[in-house]
Amino acid sequence: EGNPYTWWVGKANEKHYYWGGSGPGIQKCACGIERNCTDPKYYCNCDADYKQWRKDSGMLSYKEHLPVSQVVVGDLDRPGSEAKVSVGPVRCQGDRNYWNAASFITSSSYLHFSTFQGETSADISFYFKTSASDGVFLENLGNTDFIKLELKSATEVSFSFDVGNGPVEIVVRSPNPLNDDQWHRVNAERNVKQASLQVDQLPLEVRKAPTEGHTRLELYSQLYVGAAGGQRGFLGCIRSLRMNGVTLDLEERAKVTPGVKPGCSGHCTSYGMYCANGGKCVEKYNGYSCDCSKTAYDGPFCIKDVGAFFEEGMWLRYNFHSPGTSVKDLVSRTLLSSADPEITAPDLSLNKEELSFSFSTTKSPCVLLYVSSYTPDFMAVLVNPSGNLQIRYNLGGTKEPYNIDIDHRNMANGQPHTVNVTRNGRDIVLQLDHYPPASYSLPATSDIQFNSPKALFLGKVIEIGKIDQDIYKYNTPGFTGCLSRVQFNQIAPLKAALRPTNTSSHVHIQGELVESNCGASPLTIPPMSAATDPWHLDSGKVAIIADFPYNGQAIGDGVNRNSAIIGGVIAVVIFTILCTLVFLIRYMFRHKGTYHTNEAKGAESAESADAAIMNNDPNFTETIDESKKEWLI
Repeated sequence: EGNPYTWWVGKANEKHYYWGGSGPGIQKCACGIERNCTDPKYYCNCDADYKQWRKDSGMLSYKEHLPVSQVVVGDLDRPGSEAKVSVGPVRCQGDRNYWNAASFITSSSYLHFSTFQGETSADISFYFKTSASDGVFLENLGNTDFIKLELKSATEVSFSFDVGNGPVEIVVRSPNPLNDDQWHRVNAERNVKQASLQVDQLPLEVRKAPTEGHTRLELYSQLYVGAAGGQRGFLGCIRSLRMNGVTLDLEERAKVTPGVKPGCSGHCTSYGMYCANGGKCVEKYNGYSCDCSKTAYDGPFCIKDVGAFFEEGMWLRYNFHSPGTSVKDLVSRTLLSSADPEITAPDLSLNKEELSFSFSTTKSPCVLLYVSSYTPDFMAVLVNPSGNLQIRYNLGGTKEPYNIDIDHRNMANGQPHTVNVTRNGRDIVLQLDHYPPASYSLPATSDIQFNSPKALFLGKVIEIGKIDQDIYKYNTPGFTGCLSRVQFNQIAPLKAALRPTNTSSHVHIQGELVESNCGASPLTIPPMSAATDPWHLDSGKVAIIADFPYNGQAIGDGVNRNSAIIGGVIAVVIFTILCTLVFLIRYMFRHKGTYHTNEAKGAESAESADAAIMNNDPNFTETIDESKKEWLI
């Protein structure tokens, strides 16, 4: 019932709540599927909450969700709650010839191989991708016998053969075009009893063999892949061609054959969607790769956050313009567009910005991000003294900066939060965590151009000239916490600092920048309310509150000092009265001759005096409770 305390993160940063031995969408472990959990009321052994270690384990085999990049274990903030996690290696199995491919670039192009030996049985499979409407995939001839696979039309694939009983043809018709430049799989089989053809996941077409007649396929010519006998050949790509379990080396033969190229371009058409977060798909010889250089992410699919931990007083500055950099390069690298490429860097201006990052902190106020300029224009993302987020724009035309205050949530709660800000002219769209985007608009008198951007600061603002008064106060002692996947237009300052790139020379760091993903994952499951959280401590029972003004805030009129003195005197008086009462009570009992003992509860049933003390002493009880453990693998 409700939200799980524990989950794992897989491909595309998606959370999953199923475990080894179970499957996607099923919030169970293997014992829940097999109905043999320690406590039959639960679907995982670790949910039993026993004092002994319990174990859940199994293989995660749903390929689309792998690999496991993170495991989050909750419910550990209480005595006796403990977990052990072990994630095994990713094991990949498959055919290394899966991407062995050739591109046929003319209708007369073909590859030739030795005669296909398929007298009594033939099993042929391959993938193809084309934009042409027809063409022969492969053909092998005999005196009268033959076997052939072809694309007859944009929606038809044909498998035909003759073993001496006359030509036989099986056709699979697709409801959708097959010349859509996407990969399609063909599987054709023939034996002495029947022949079949299947394309992708379309229904299998089967043709029974005659009960009498010839059964052996006798072939003499070479096997032709592509054009043969003056027929219109196949235009496009063929890969992973297997004939009776043997993969033909198309690439090696294509290297020495005119009109055919090894490998296959166009992988990005089919697989480019796996390059996430703005990553660019790049064609390779026998596959593809993702170019993450224009993103704030890393990894093979641009899904790994690049972040860092900031200690108090640490800051990072990214200069939009560095000495020796031409303005043309500057424009291409940072998207600080200008109509005239000959103008100097301080004359550049922005009509729109896209900013995204995530952070976590427990201290406020602080400066998360600040963009300065050669003019009074600036943009800032702040956490105010109350822990609320504030976006501040000053583009000129107004007496005071324009502020966007998010008052409904404390952002300095130590949880990761995601911020996305987009400005286009006067319109601003802000999205915070999983909340719906909110729209704002600059005042009618405000300028809509961010003039002459100069530098971007993270953690603290160290800039010459006049700085906004509030930002100056928030600047001390500085941001402490985590920042991750920071991106301003096409600039990724943290990535430039942590990864060697052509923009690393723009970065200056004060302090030691330690890479960390502690601010990476946004909190998508809201914390439980006090009413439903079984581990919530009632703040009315014990409350120790200390409220320290942030640096630079003055205490006015001496009122707080007087209150502190009065409170201290009252506390001393109450303490003195209590001590006096205790002394009097002890004196009265002693003189009346009263003999009072504190018997350990359960002493009469205990095996020994030590056992009775252990049963009654809360320290021993707490020690026993601390042995309550959970084991998650």
